[in-house]
Amino acid sequence: MPFQRIDAEKLSQSVVRQVEQLILRGILRPGERLPSERELSERLGVSRPSLREAIAELQDRGLLATRAGAGIYVADVLGSAFSPALIRLFAAHEEAVFDYLAFRRDLEGVAAARAAEAGTETDLKIIDTLFQKMEAAHSKRNPEAEADLDAQFHLAIIEASHNVIMLHMMRSMFDLLKEGVFFNRQIMFKQRNTRDILLEHHRAMNDAIQARDPAAARAAVTTHLNFVEEALALQHKIARNEEIARRRYAHEQER
Repeated sequence: MPFQRIDAEKLSQSVVRQVEQLILRGILRPGERLPSERELSERLGVSRPSLREAIAELQDRGLLATRAGAGIYVADVLGSAFSPALIRLFAAHEEAVFDYLAFRRDLEGVAAARAAEAGTETDLKIIDTLFQKMEAAHSKRNPEAEADLDAQFHLAIIEASHNVIMLHMMRSMFDLLKEGVFFNRQIMFKQRNTRDILLEHHRAMNDAIQARDPAAARAAVTTHLNFVEEALALQHKIARNEEIARRRYAHEQER
């Protein structure tokens, strides 16, 4: 007969599977510190030896990492998405910026439509809460905080799409954006008129998702990223023109 004996799963394996799922679904994030061994064993309802066995296996798999004297952290599982050489290449070539924006426009448009259609009520509350925080930062004229909330808002939309592949890919892309690999978002948010336009773009995205209108959500993302692309193209053109003007001026000074 094609039947096999069913063995009870070890407690440590149950812990491993739960932590794996939390990382996969983006609930536990890279760099996030886990509770102490005592607290974690109590929360999970397992003994410390079972917990230690599970943590050791997760470390072997590269999902958890130990920091001396600081505890256990979720490993930087996104670090391998792009090699250091490729990151330097992105930063050195302008075309990568516009390819990045085109990539985001396609994927985020899909994510926004999925969030509007299939996001849970809690997903939509998170997106709306982040937009309200953006409005508050905008009124305080705090471009740094608003730029950070901008990234959180976009990632919340991607999380609400409930596609784990898209989630981890886009998190790695936004990590590069935060590091200024593609462009400095804070420069854009420092311009008052631009900030006003960007806020309205995010309002349109939020309104469409809250109204559960997939087409409007996707269109709002497209409008937003088209604007960012045009603004960056203008910035690059101004920078090139300034460089030419400086060379011309230096040449005139030498004559």
